[in-house]
Amino acid sequence: MASVNVSPEPAPKRRSPSRLLMSVGYYIVLAALVIITVFPIYWMVTTAIRPATENLTYPPSLWPKSLDLEPVRRLFQDGNIGRWIINSTLLSTLVTAICVLMAIFGAYVLSMMRWRGRAVFAVFLLMTQMLPEALIIVPIYKIYTDIGLRESLYGLSLIDAAFVLPICVWVLKNMFDTVPREVREAALVDGAGPMRVLFQIVLPITLPGLVAVGVVAFFYAWNEFLFAQTMITTESSKPASVGLASMITMLDTPIERLLAAGFLFAIPPVLFYIAMQRYIIAGITAGAVKG
Repeated sequence: MASVNVSPEPAPKRRSPSRLLMSVGYYIVLAALVIITVFPIYWMVTTAIRPATENLTYPPSLWPKSLDLEPVRRLFQDGNIGRWIINSTLLSTLVTAICVLMAIFGAYVLSMMRWRGRAVFAVFLLMTQMLPEALIIVPIYKIYTDIGLRESLYGLSLIDAAFVLPICVWVLKNMFDTVPREVREAALVDGAGPMRVLFQIVLPITLPGLVAVGVVAFFYAWNEFLFAQTMITTESSKPASVGLASMITMLDTPIERLLAAGFLFAIPPVLFYIAMQRYIIAGITAGAVKG
């Protein structure tokens, strides 16, 4: 009977003490960053649901000893938080739609077409981001008062879109630049027009960049405060950023209700980002592979 030689399994490699210490240190730093990131959210939520007397005790406790949901109930019963969040959602959706649509054509003209002064116009477009909002808010306020667009979320959406559009055009232009020239030229040779090339070839390839533009526009409109505070004074038309600020008064600031409102204010953009996350990651991965 033939003998079978069985070679012994190689012994597992032992980690050197230095590499083990580096791994432990890496996870300690990672855990610390997670705690630093999550703790403010945890503190916001627990403070919102604690009794007011417990929030005033010193030293404060990390764990709530009892729960009190009355501030949250009063927030919806007596306040306008629901209306404010709906207004912010409408405003951000309008700004996102305007910016995505305008950025598509603006980026296409800057990236795909050759015309005199293209580089100068692109730089000028980016330089508009250097203008502070406070510099032009007075003339915009007067113009909106004259044409009757004050107290209007639709009018406010035009202002927000105008301010965030240049950066959206530049982000999308850089994505359009990654589309191979040969692909576009082949489509033109086959008889496709510029619009067909844009919508059937360029946009499907650069979809992650288009989503990134939408996320940038949505977050800008959701968090914008100065124009919203100046243009909107009607309680029923306020976006959430202005509504939360109006809860802070000199005589009484209901900290529990304010933190509960702040937590609710953060939920829609987080959900929007989670929904778009896979497209954003795909865009980052594609850029890394091409680069």
